[in-house]
Amino acid sequence: MSHGATEDVNRSSAYRWVVWSVLVSAYLVVFFHRLALGVVRDDLTVAFSISATTFGNLGATYFYAYTLMQIPSGLLADSIGARKTVTYGILLAAAGSILFGLAPTIAWAYGGRLFVGIGVSVVLIAILKILSQWFPADQFATMSGVTAFMGNVGGMIAQTPLALMVVYFTWRTTFVGIGLFSFFIALLCYVLVRNTPEEKGLPSVSHRGSVAASSSKDSDKPSLKSGLVSAVKNPYTWPGFFVFMGVFGAYVALTGSWGNSFLQDVYGYSSTGASNRLILVILGHAIGCLIVGKLSDRMKRRRRPMFLFVLLHLITWMVLIVWKDGTVPGFLLAPLLFLMGFGSSAVILTWSCSKDVNDPSISGIATSIVNMGGFIGAAIIPVLIGAVIDRYGAQLSAAVLYQRAFLICLVAVAISLGATLLVKETYCQNIFSQK
Repeated sequence: MSHGATEDVNRSSAYRWVVWSVLVSAYLVVFFHRLALGVVRDDLTVAFSISATTFGNLGATYFYAYTLMQIPSGLLADSIGARKTVTYGILLAAAGSILFGLAPTIAWAYGGRLFVGIGVSVVLIAILKILSQWFPADQFATMSGVTAFMGNVGGMIAQTPLALMVVYFTWRTTFVGIGLFSFFIALLCYVLVRNTPEEKGLPSVSHRGSVAASSSKDSDKPSLKSGLVSAVKNPYTWPGFFVFMGVFGAYVALTGSWGNSFLQDVYGYSSTGASNRLILVILGHAIGCLIVGKLSDRMKRRRRPMFLFVLLHLITWMVLIVWKDGTVPGFLLAPLLFLMGFGSSAVILTWSCSKDVNDPSISGIATSIVNMGGFIGAAIIPVLIGAVIDRYGAQLSAAVLYQRAFLICLVAVAISLGATLLVKETYCQNIFSQK
């Protein structure tokens, strides 16, 4: 390799971290909005005089929008690219956050939440597309894990730090402030992000010896329509969909909707104390994402680590729910919550699995289908829990009430565990051409 080519490789390796860092900043906003509502539940209940079911539906609005946008997100990432997709998405999310903070009625709050959900829905798929273009294939699961770790930092901000911001600045001011910050992130994305190394005049990750080289010929790429049909008809795409749906739906139900109330009502914590405990779930998930992605790439396996992590997640739900009287001893609660989050990190491997069994040129579409499963679960499960709480809240003690409600999570995760057995082992390689 010539000196000039070597210099181009070094520039490409350095600039990919600029691109990734900007997009991860956008991903922090995604996770903040995903998990923030549980912390401000009491404030919203007072401000809008809403029931538990209405609160569940308000939170689910984000996930309904997110779910419906997953296929369009994949199409956008594969067509106009990550740069424009994320820029426009975060601009819409910024407007939605401000609208939510200023909402005079619950109807306006629904509108703000809807705009936020649509806006942030495009970010993860765009990041996964960027990873497939700027990083080598054998680093995809590792970088997916690092990305998820950073996203969960936003989730941690949506716990105790958010609770403190609400105390000092009110929930309305806080959401308006997040909206203004999001405008700045959108600007950075438009100015700094590039869809491929070639757009910066740099060599692709597949052909480092030539600046002009590309990872695949345009004539070999399927159209977006045929690519979507191919991914949907591929039976190996779908096991990851159901793994993501159950595990992530249960995780969001705890960390983003009902965990704060559960810990206050059953264990007697204050809102801030409950948020501190939920941070352990998010921290466990974040650390698990770092480990499971790296472990999978090193083992050259996808299915085995996914099964073991989902099994751990299922066991923690069983302990939380079936413990005598529905109350886990205090000394056990903290490590249990951490392990619950740790096991849920298995979901990041579903992105690698879907990418590896479909045409590389439609990686955005393939990962969007699997991602849709997670947000179907995240939209439905909290609402079902809210319906149980509304129905039996006046009849049962708090501990027994949440035992019954969280059985929904246990069943969902059990289904996910079964789905891991159907995941196609790709040995960390794209096997589309081998089918």
